[in-house]
Amino acid sequence: MHIAIAGNIGAGKTTLTQLLSKHLKMEPHFETVEDNPYLEDFYADMRRWSFHLQVYFLNNRFRQILEIRRENKDIIQDRTIYEDRYIFAANLHDMGLMSSRDFENYTSLFDLMELLVSPPDLLIYLRASVPTLVKQIHTRGREYEKNINIEYLSKLNERYENWIKNYDKGKLLIVNVDNLDFVNNPEDLGFVFEKVEANIHGLF
Repeated sequence: MHIAIAGNIGAGKTTLTQLLSKHLKMEPHFETVEDNPYLEDFYADMRRWSFHLQVYFLNNRFRQILEIRRENKDIIQDRTIYEDRYIFAANLHDMGLMSSRDFENYTSLFDLMELLVSPPDLLIYLRASVPTLVKQIHTRGREYEKNINIEYLSKLNERYENWIKNYDKGKLLIVNVDNLDFVNNPEDLGFVFEKVEANIHGLF
């Protein structure tokens, strides 16, 4: 089984991936953030580094998907390859932070990769408002995120909502995290676990 967790920056994807993997005894696959050689440069100069950053993410996500297929294990994945294309790269292009030439090159590469990609059995979307995202970003205290642009987060959220509204690649569970604290509140975590398990059982 392949479960993927989608959501904006600061929505809680990595934390839920960790918690769910332990609860369901599934292997977690995390997004490569700490070792990303472009991320800090990107937040300092988005226009200069947008294409490099997105190709790095796309490369790592595609490699991760091939590993998932090869291992044939029960997997929980932190973020999907679709978000790279339909949320982040598209948003950078629309904001004028990625040139049309670079975006077309990136899109062509994604289209080729997608031919070899199987969608997850269950997609969990963590829906969060911008104030919630900002609060959680500040709480985790990553230095390169401290000056993240609110407009950038807002535009990403709009893209996420449009993408989820039209998502048709498989089973979808939407979890609104604005009123949940699954890190510190066991009841909230139990609520999320119940929702996920109900959707998993519906796959069989």
